[in-house]
Amino acid sequence: MADTDEFWTAEEVSGYLRIPQSTIYKLAQDKVLPGFKVGKHWRFRREAILKWIDDSENKNVHQHQATQINNPL
Repeated sequence: MADTDEFWTAEEVSGYLRIPQSTIYKLAQDKVLPGFKVGKHWRFRREAILKWIDDSENKNVHQHQATQINNPL
């Protein structure tokens, strides 16, 4: 049987990320945030959200480093 925390609701993702639930829906609809609909309800795999966070952090770090290289003080 699957772990009960394997899937999160939009409300749970919102609480975890500390951003409005409406933003979660918008990001999911725009396919920015990994999720899927079951009927009219959004569901998010916990591991996919955690990977998305890591990927987003790594992307931001690389962009920051590239900016520093291209625009040294």
